[in-house]
Amino acid sequence: MARTVIEPFRIKSVEPIRWTTRQEREDLLRAAHFNLFLLPAEDVLIDLLTDSGTGAMSTKQWAAIMEGDESYAGSKSYDHFRDSIQDIFGYRHVIPAHQGRAAERILFGVMCKKGDVVPNNTHFDTTRANVEFVGAEAVDLVIAEGKQPSLVHPFKGNMDVAALENLIQKVGRERIPLVMLTVTNNSGGGQPVSMENVRQVSEICQRHRIPLYFDACRFAENAYFIKLREPGFGSKSPKQIAQEMFRYGDGCTMSAKKDGMANIGGFLCTNNDLLAQQEKNLLILTEGYPTYGGLAGRDLEAIAVGIQEALHEDYLQYRIASTAYLGNHISENGVPIVQPPGGHAVYIDARAFLPHIPPDQFPGVALANELYLEGGIRSVEIGTLMFGAAARMDLVRLAIPRRVYTQSHIDYVVETILEVFKKRDQIQGLHLAYEAPFLRHFTARLEPMAHAAVNHR
Repeated sequence: MARTVIEPFRIKSVEPIRWTTRQEREDLLRAAHFNLFLLPAEDVLIDLLTDSGTGAMSTKQWAAIMEGDESYAGSKSYDHFRDSIQDIFGYRHVIPAHQGRAAERILFGVMCKKGDVVPNNTHFDTTRANVEFVGAEAVDLVIAEGKQPSLVHPFKGNMDVAALENLIQKVGRERIPLVMLTVTNNSGGGQPVSMENVRQVSEICQRHRIPLYFDACRFAENAYFIKLREPGFGSKSPKQIAQEMFRYGDGCTMSAKKDGMANIGGFLCTNNDLLAQQEKNLLILTEGYPTYGGLAGRDLEAIAVGIQEALHEDYLQYRIASTAYLGNHISENGVPIVQPPGGHAVYIDARAFLPHIPPDQFPGVALANELYLEGGIRSVEIGTLMFGAAARMDLVRLAIPRRVYTQSHIDYVVETILEVFKKRDQIQGLHLAYEAPFLRHFTARLEPMAHAAVNHR
C-alpha cells in the first residue's frame, strides 16, 4: 500500500493565478496601507488569508445547485438543507443565515444583554465582536496548554472546566446566558476539543441550567481529530462522532463556508422553541424569510451536499495530512509554530519568529507582510491587531482552502517561509495609523516603524 496521501479528487476545472515581481508587490502593499485584507485578490499568488468560503465545490454540489428552488417561502431546497443538517446536528430548529457572523448576531442579540458574560474556549473575532456589540463580556477559558504555542498536547482547544466553574461562582449563573465551545478552536491554533471535555463542559452547564452552544465551523475536522487521538473513538466514523458531540449541546452557530464546503451560507440551531421564534423574528427583520435566511435556494442545496461531504473519511485524512505536511516541514527547519499543526491551518508563532518586535508593533502583521513581499502569499494575523489587549499570542495563520491547492503549491509556501526565516532579523514592526471601533483588522491602515518615526518628526 502506497504511503503518500494523495488528493482524493481529480481536477476538472482550473483557475489561472498571476505572478508579480517583488517591486510590484512592494508598491501594492504600500497602496494597501500594509494591510493584506486591502490587497486586490488578483495580485495574490497563493491565498491563505482564510479557508472561509474559498474552497472548491464538488461535482455533486454543482449538480445540486441546478436543483435550487428559488421560491421565497416554503422552498424545497430549505427542506433538503434542514434535513441534511438535522441528520448530523440533531437540533429541532435549523435557521439559515447568509454566513456565520449573521447567526452569531442573531443568537447574541436574542440571548444576551448588557452586563452578561459569555465564556468560550476562545472566541474568534466575529464572535467576540458580536458579544461585545450587545454590551456583554466575552471571556476566554482555554486550558493552560492552549496558551503555549510550542507545547504538544492532543486537545489544546479544550476549555478549562475548573475556570468555568470559578467564573460561574464569581459572576453568578444569572449573568451567563450561554456557554460556547469553538470546535476546532480557531484563534488558539486550530486545535481540537476532546469529547471528554465536551462532556465535562456539558455536565457543568446542565448542573447550573446554562445552555451550551457550539461554534461548529470546523466540526468535521474536530470529529476526525477525536477519532485519531481520543481512546474509544478509533472505530467510529467522523459522522457518528459529530452526532455524539452535538448531543451534549443545546444549539450551535455555523459558518457553512468552512466545513459546509460552500462559498456562502451559515445557520443557527436550537432546541428551544421560544428562542427559535424570537430568532426567526429577528431573522425576518434583517436576513430574510426563515426558509431562505438571506441565501439563494442554490446555496441551500450546495450546503446540504457539502456538509455531508466534509465528513467523508478519505477527504478528512487528506485534509489533516496536507496541513500537517506544511507545519512539519517548516517546524523541522526551526520555524516556531503552534504545535501540533491544526486541522485547517498552520499557525506561525510570530512573537518567537520575531522576538525583536514587541506586541504593540504587531509582529504578526509584520511577518504576514514579509511573506507576501517574498512570495506573493497572503496570510492573516491573529494577535494584537485582531484582538488588541486581549491577545495572548501573536500568530500568523496560513489557512488552507479546501480542495484548492496541490502539494506543489504547499512546497512553494514552505520555501517562501524558510527564505523569510533566514532574514527575520531585518523585519521591522508597524505603527497603527487608522483603526475602526469594531473588527479593526479588516480595515486598519498601518505604517512601518521607520516611516512612522519620520512622519512624527
